[in-house]
Amino acid sequence: MSAPLLKNEVLPFGGQLEGRRHRMPVRVYYEDTDAAGIVYHASYLRFTERGRSEMMRALDIDLARMWNDAGFVFVLHSAEVKYKKPARLGDLLTVETALAELGSASLKVRQYITFAKEGGAAGEVVLFEGLLACTGRDGKPARIPAGVRGKIEAFLS
Repeated sequence: MSAPLLKNEVLPFGGQLEGRRHRMPVRVYYEDTDAAGIVYHASYLRFTERGRSEMMRALDIDLARMWNDAGFVFVLHSAEVKYKKPARLGDLLTVETALAELGSASLKVRQYITFAKEGGAAGEVVLFEGLLACTGRDGKPARIPAGVRGKIEAFLS
């Protein structure tokens, strides 16, 4: 796991690949929080979804084209989430995404969300592990298309 973003560190909006991981910044807005200004638990799922989508974009995998042209999509099959420490309104988070395992019709990802407080130590907010399944238009499991699989394998090697 990489260090969280520092106050003046800037990553591109969609994040960037660093080795075998993808890092993406997310600022916590009011809409992400509950009445106490603490990030609502479901917001973390949105943040991790964005991280996975931006990682695919960085790998030159066009998810919309994959669906529109070939009829395949990745769906979240299962997820395990561990909440470690609350993030709050205004925090700058880093969503880090790593591909853990590639199956014939599935892709296991590990994600971490971290933050750095001004003048303070870094905090680990969420550990997320999910299994993405590739499905066809009929919703049934399908092999990951060869072109997509090749890009993922190149990234993993």
